[in-house]
Amino acid sequence: MSLTLDTEQIYAIVEGRHYELFSILGQHVATEPTQDGEPADDEDEQASPAQYGAVIRTFQPKADVATVLTQAGKRLTMEKIHSDGLFQLFLDEPVGPYQLELSDASSTWEVIDSYSMGSVIGEVDIHLFNEGTHQELYNTLGSHIMEFDGVQGVHFAVWAPNARRVSVVGDFNHWDGRCHVMRSHHGSGMWDIFIPQIGNGVLYKYEIVSSEGQVLPLKHDPYAHYFEQPPGNAAIVFDSKFIWSDDDYMQAKSELDMRMQPMSIYEVHAGSWRRNLHGDSLSYVELAKTLIPYVQENGFTHIELMPVTEHPFDGSWGYQPIGLFAPTSRFGSPDDFRHFVDACHQANIGVIMDWVPAHFPTDEHGLGMFDGTHLYEHADPRQGMHQDWQTLIYNFGRREVVNYLLTNAVYWIKEFHLDGLRVDAVASMLYLDYSREAGQWIPNRYGGRENLEAIEFLKRMNTLVHAEGGITMAEESTSFPQVSHPTYNGGLGFTFKWNMGWMHDMLEYMSKDPAYRKYHHNSLTFGMIYAFSENFALPFSHDEVVYGKGSMINKMPGDDWQKFANLRTLYAMMYGYPGKKLNFMGGEIAQFSEWDHDGSIEWDLLEHPRHQGMLTLVKDLNELYSTHSALFETDCDGRGFEWIDCDDVEQSVISFYRYSAEHTRSCVVICNFTPIVRHDYRVGVNEPGLYRELLNTDAETYGGTGQSNVLDDGLLDADAKNAVTLAGGRDGMLLAEAVGKHDRPASLSLMLPPLSVLILERA
Repeated sequence: MSLTLDTEQIYAIVEGRHYELFSILGQHVATEPTQDGEPADDEDEQASPAQYGAVIRTFQPKADVATVLTQAGKRLTMEKIHSDGLFQLFLDEPVGPYQLELSDASSTWEVIDSYSMGSVIGEVDIHLFNEGTHQELYNTLGSHIMEFDGVQGVHFAVWAPNARRVSVVGDFNHWDGRCHVMRSHHGSGMWDIFIPQIGNGVLYKYEIVSSEGQVLPLKHDPYAHYFEQPPGNAAIVFDSKFIWSDDDYMQAKSELDMRMQPMSIYEVHAGSWRRNLHGDSLSYVELAKTLIPYVQENGFTHIELMPVTEHPFDGSWGYQPIGLFAPTSRFGSPDDFRHFVDACHQANIGVIMDWVPAHFPTDEHGLGMFDGTHLYEHADPRQGMHQDWQTLIYNFGRREVVNYLLTNAVYWIKEFHLDGLRVDAVASMLYLDYSREAGQWIPNRYGGRENLEAIEFLKRMNTLVHAEGGITMAEESTSFPQVSHPTYNGGLGFTFKWNMGWMHDMLEYMSKDPAYRKYHHNSLTFGMIYAFSENFALPFSHDEVVYGKGSMINKMPGDDWQKFANLRTLYAMMYGYPGKKLNFMGGEIAQFSEWDHDGSIEWDLLEHPRHQGMLTLVKDLNELYSTHSALFETDCDGRGFEWIDCDDVEQSVISFYRYSAEHTRSCVVICNFTPIVRHDYRVGVNEPGLYRELLNTDAETYGGTGQSNVLDDGLLDADAKNAVTLAGGRDGMLLAEAVGKHDRPASLSLMLPPLSVLILERA
């Protein structure tokens, strides 16, 4: 190669228009000798350098003087060939590794030249990336503190295939995009550079020049692990030092089939669960000290966090993420978040995170038009723009984009030990015409409305997450088939699906005046037609208590007494019904106001007996659900459910059996959806004998009227009296007589309290 620069090359460097600086800066050796052994001349060469065999160049805009320091101890002063800070030094032969001593009018400092370093990215990384199968791509792209060729520094890498130039900018180079122009890996679209002598806490962004030569707004790092707190948006170099303490939990979890385990999920918005004395949100560390004991005390098995991936706008609640690999810095560092998850696991509480691969915001520093082209999103707005949210849609037909999302799903399970991901807005991914009118969407290659690329992505995501020991939940509001069926049987592969139909039916039913509920009885029973077509979770989520929908307690009709009694009935019916449970924060204390992401749960309500009673009921429901195998082992198995009576329309009463997997335990659930006391209400059961009342939502401790069933001693023979004694006394005991009812050989004569649920078992 020629060792000299022409005038155009010099000006291209100092003006930021040279896009292959690794071919110019650093140390270079002549490779094109003449016949007599001297380097070849050309018309632009200076005459004097022809005798030399190597050159070192550096661009240092802040330096007045640059000196090469060799390993042999030589100090070689460089020539400043442009006033903006371009230096060069011709050499007889290469000097090997070197450092630079730089000086200005007031100081002197030493640096190791980035352009003297090779590339960290290897052929295997490029091959897997080009295939779209790099499952740990987050360890290649992004920023990573490392030792490379014996030098400590940070490796930066990013995908921008259509860029003319990509530079890392930050405080370390005064945000000057001319200083650290990255190396292009042609054929992959990846760019990288190793910058020595910087480390943890460094702020940075990418300066990208489009193929048309336009300098784009500074872009964030799509693979960054940490960001400034909003409104700042620079990425932060972060090196995790966290040591996990949850080995026992992780090992035990790996042996469980969660479909047969109790799952009572407490959905939380981290920023508004509780505020500190200054009115600020709690940090991850503070949440570990307060939220975890609360969840543990009240019997929930899992915490589901609304998205904690970095997002610019508080009002999006995290559902418009812009940094998928970074826990939001609003509440602390990535290791602080690891501490929270670790503390949950030590308390035997699982952690699920809402994950949003369906769309991303249009903020100019984000993924949109990342390299000057529609890189992550579709170019056609009929495919690339969500009508409802005015957000961008990932191009699921591009393997690099799919790889980005797949490696992100794996990242949260492997690197943060999350127990699972709840995938948001799945329906919007499945259908090309989602929320679009005719002419606003493009059919698939078969002329249909299904997004075939998104479907394939979801299958791969579920397969990878399950392989790492995580579970997945789909928020899917349509009747798309086999959402929670295995991929090898043609399903999407989710572990669970939110039962949105049941949720809407129940809230619609409970909103009716009890006098008219008999006209809507089908809402109680219709869900059982499809209850086991998927592995369902029953969600009363944040979506139901915002935007004028009213809080859970305010959805209930009647005066205050009826509102509380109705809500107790709804919750108890939910815990008796097949499916995993999810309740959003605030609902467990019957908060009257809607959720406010800028506020906090109204904890002072617990000073009032009815609100405290509601929390006590939820706690007891969680304990009963988690300890009684009939209530959780067959949440996803139709063999564990039988109607006793679903036809008592006039009295708005339903009753059913729940069984454990081996039918060794059972529960009888009776729900009275009117404020009328039903005396001598007979319910058929499988066996005569003693039954124990496990739960009565009308108990005074829950804020009810305290009406309960009393065992009639006149019905007891000597053996039965002895059995009562052995069972611990008469409290909560009932006797089923050999009187057939509901096609069963025995029955219980019950007093059904008003607006109540009774849960019984054979003693």
